Amino acid sequence: MAAISPDVCAVVPAAGFGRRMQTECPKQYLSIGNKTILEHAVAALLVNPCVGRVIIAVSEGDKRFWQLPLAKHPQITVVNGGAERADSVLAGLEAAAGAGWVLVHDAARPCLHQDDLNRLLRLRETSRVGGILATPVRDTMKRAEPGKTAIAHTVDRNDLWHALTPQFFPQELLHHCLTRALHQGATITDEASALEFCGYHPELVPGRADNIKVTRPEDLRLAEFYLTHSDLQENA
Repeated sequence: MAAISPDVCAVVPAAGFGRRMQTECPKQYLSIGNKTILEHAVAALLVNPCVGRVIIAVSEGDKRFWQLPLAKHPQITVVNGGAERADSVLAGLEAAAGAGWVLVHDAARPCLHQDDLNRLLRLRETSRVGGILATPVRDTMKRAEPGKTAIAHTVDRNDLWHALTPQFFPQELLHHCLTRALHQGATITDEASALEFCGYHPELVPGRADNIKVTRPEDLRLAEFYLTHSDLQENA
């Protein structure tokens, strides 16, 4: 267990809609058991004694969030998110001003294990840059021809990793890198990519493959299986 540090803050961007789920309800508000996906994701953060508070970035006018018990939780702060994930994360980082380190976690990633989270939190003791949870690529990777569904060539999977969340960085460093990258028009796919744009090399912390992001309809059933057939149910 990482040492308790009240200056660790978590940011959860939850302003997206997730159209690949093919539902009218934003995916973070779909239910698994008696909780929404968002509640499962945030619960894994709140249960860890190292996390002092969680900042959730929601869409302006989002009525669903305010119907959840999370809205009244004493460790929760709510901010208005933006059109893109990076905008929501930046809003959360500004609300986290003064925190030493910040975790950024996907609102649609409900299966985070505490052992993974604690390994990530230990970066405070060894790194000035931070890092992310990730899993090595297992499958054969194919590059498609531009704009087509035909294979162009096979990609060497050695040294390829799937990026997961949480991603964990010093608050001031992430805020600086994200702000600079956005101002310079860089493509930001996750928080680590903002640091990469600025010349930093975040660490890869091996994580569990069942820390899935609910993106498509079939992912919901898989997440439900993981939550009900593993030690994750202790935090549900």
